[in-house]
Amino acid sequence: MNHELLSGILKTVTKPGRYTGGEFGEIQKDKSDVRVRFAFCFPDTYEIGMSNLGVRILYEALNRVPTVWCERVYAPWMDMDEKMREYGIPLTAHESGDPIAAFDIVAFTLQYELCYTTALHMLKIAGIPLFSRDRTDEHPIILGGGPCAYNPEPVADFFDLFSIGEGEEALPELCALYERMKADGSYTREAFLREASHIEGFYVPSLYEVTYKADGTIERYTPRYPDVPARVRKRIVGNLDEAPYPEKLVMPFIETVHDRIVLEVNRGCIRGCRFCQAGMVYRPIREKSPEKLCQLAKCLYENTGYEEISLISLSISDYSEIRKLTDALLTWTDDAHVSLSLPSLRIDSFSEELMQKVSSVRTGGITFAPEAGTQRLRDVINKNVTEEDLLRAVGIAFKNGKNNVKLYFMNGLPTETMEDVEGIAELASHVITQFYRTPERNKMRPVSVTVSVSCFVPKPFTPFQWEAQDPIEVLKEKQEHLRSILAERKKIRYNWHDAEVSHVEAVLARGDRRLCAALALAVEEDMMFDAWDEGFSYERWCSVFERAGIDPAFYANRAFGLDEWLPWDVIDIGVSKSFLLREHERAYAEKTTPACSEHCSGCGANQLGGKTRWCK
Repeated sequence: MNHELLSGILKTVTKPGRYTGGEFGEIQKDKSDVRVRFAFCFPDTYEIGMSNLGVRILYEALNRVPTVWCERVYAPWMDMDEKMREYGIPLTAHESGDPIAAFDIVAFTLQYELCYTTALHMLKIAGIPLFSRDRTDEHPIILGGGPCAYNPEPVADFFDLFSIGEGEEALPELCALYERMKADGSYTREAFLREASHIEGFYVPSLYEVTYKADGTIERYTPRYPDVPARVRKRIVGNLDEAPYPEKLVMPFIETVHDRIVLEVNRGCIRGCRFCQAGMVYRPIREKSPEKLCQLAKCLYENTGYEEISLISLSISDYSEIRKLTDALLTWTDDAHVSLSLPSLRIDSFSEELMQKVSSVRTGGITFAPEAGTQRLRDVINKNVTEEDLLRAVGIAFKNGKNNVKLYFMNGLPTETMEDVEGIAELASHVITQFYRTPERNKMRPVSVTVSVSCFVPKPFTPFQWEAQDPIEVLKEKQEHLRSILAERKKIRYNWHDAEVSHVEAVLARGDRRLCAALALAVEEDMMFDAWDEGFSYERWCSVFERAGIDPAFYANRAFGLDEWLPWDVIDIGVSKSFLLREHERAYAEKTTPACSEHCSGCGANQLGGKTRWCK
């Protein structure tokens, strides 16, 4: 690349530090020793991608292989994208500055359905053919992974293959296959993809034929060859203590979303919230030992100098060794002035002991997620918390000096009524009352409660995967009703999610391969950054759906048949469909299911193995 030209361009765009590369901690390798060049693309801005733990872990895992060089790629923001097209600058990797079209494998992590257009736009500006069928042996292999890969069908025509599940072991295996076939001369794109389909955890869409019924639903998925698996089982890492984890980090030049040490304490969740995809697809539950976590924390602190450690999991207070871990960390973090952050606290497992540990090193408010305003609806979604649990938890927070509480809810949940919507306002008001009932509260500052309400999106591999999403008009009616009630309540702030965004998300979440036609039109028209207000346009989405012959309601607002072949049924996550059906039935009976720590409900995830204390 012409560095003088690039230098001139960087002076004209926002946050030029997004594009320079050369950060402390980046991994450089001698190209003469490298046999597989791997571009890891994050389809969003640098400051979001640099904060993603999955990217950090896989960057470490791949670069531990001497013959593999994994480099980072981020989506250029709109102003930089415009300049790149104006001057004919292709998309390049951060470490080497080389065009990603020259790499062997180009991988995208698909974290959110509305990043699809950005990922595909990155292929476009890289000069790589959009459709898999149009690529030759001279083009890179295009790989998809991440949470959205559990239903890869809406983007199936664009990707050569998908990594299903966890990649620390799977991706190095894929690279080893590529290196071997290149070395022995057996490599062709077709032969490589056929061989890759034999590795557990890899799905190759082109090796399956999809047929449809007259009503538009799927008839079946049929492998094109007998050696191709009928279903692709997800890959898991059995022992998290032994899994690759970065001990050094690439240090950004600009502020990122999460400038801190992030420690993953476990994967999976002992709860079974019926709307939550992550709680199902990340099973079985596996934990890291406190000893391993403490060793990583100290090492990362010494190598980065960060002054905050965030312990992350789907529910940090459910980590079975939380007391031992926090006690061990606090033996040195207090003296080192390193703060400890516990961002995902469960209402019913929140304790005063934990609060005191957190408050000694953390300021600001505290967040809980009741999800629904009435006990009836919380039982439907299997939240397994009560109003008493919430009031006890916020009482502990108020007693320990907190004045700001944020409460997360959803509207549009299955069976929801306006009474349930009104219950959100009542619950928030009761939290305010609890503040004034707490004698030890901080009387120097007023109480503040923020109610944040998102729209329910039915997701694959959940007990609610068959449910229809409320039409946009109904979602907006519920939002306005709640807004009108909360407008009369002092000290309560109300935020809500755009119903139109959630509608498009639902279409893409439950879509099949026919959506590829609409996404191809979106790429032609340079749609990107749909996860941002600056990029999203509902009118443009309606237009591409209409011109592609797609009825969005067919995917978002239709209840799928319980015996219907679903687009993601070609994927096996370990959790059985019979378990999801049982949970669906229990939801409508308003019956809860206990946490894995209390009773094994036979979800099926134990068949995947792994070092876990919960599965029987």
